[in-house]
Amino acid sequence: MKTPTSIQRMTRQRRILIETLDRRNWHPTAEEVYHIVRKKAPKVSLGTVYRNLDILSKEGVIAKIEDAGAQRRYDGNNKPHYHVKCLGCGNVWDVPDEAVSWVREPRVRIPDFTVTGHRLLFEGYCFHCGKQK
Repeated sequence: MKTPTSIQRMTRQRRILIETLDRRNWHPTAEEVYHIVRKKAPKVSLGTVYRNLDILSKEGVIAKIEDAGAQRRYDGNNKPHYHVKCLGCGNVWDVPDEAVSWVREPRVRIPDFTVTGHRLLFEGYCFHCGKQK
């Protein structure tokens, strides 16, 4: 996780959010983060959680996963990596680097545009949901 050096202010709430998201392979919604953060900071509001998650993601301290369903999910791992989403339960997991192979590395050439990254979300069914189908 990127160290928060350029953030406007490192408030107690932001520190708690970063600590909460610093788990492996966990991609919670803002509401899930809110319920955990309230145990450490009972006076925090849901609006404060949303606002600070947005600031932390814009600063690059955490990652925002916007294409993972109706609600945005957040990831404490801000390094480039892929995700997989279960279409049954909606859970999101990291895809290990060694699980992905490419025939060729993608190259994008667009005049007057500098590509700085890309996102890719694999979809399917987890073991539990696939068993129920």
